[in-house]
Amino acid sequence: MARKSKKQRNAEQAVRQQSVRDEAKARRRPSRDDLARVLLWQMITAAQGRKDARLALDKLSEAIVIDLERQGFDVRESEIVFEDLADRYSDGLFPFRPKWHLKPRPIVSQPGC
Repeated sequence: MARKSKKQRNAEQAVRQQSVRDEAKARRRPSRDDLARVLLWQMITAAQGRKDARLALDKLSEAIVIDLERQGFDVRESEIVFEDLADRYSDGLFPFRPKWHLKPRPIVSQPGC
């Protein structure tokens, strides 16, 4: 049996991946990125609620930046991104846009039922 072309394999993979995304959406399953965003927000807002908030944020930033550096990211750029997020999250408000496709749809009663 001849091997499929790269173009054909990529097309089939795109179909499979779209199916996985559609199923996750139907099941209202959060992605790894959804969990990571919420966790980071919770960690930053919890650290800001402490008496030693600056120290707690510095420790959190250092731990995250070290791991990002291991992945090949620039240290200073990673620190800038963390500080920007910490500043944005500092008001404690939930910063994420609603995912309207996950909201329950209102039940509309049919006339005469």
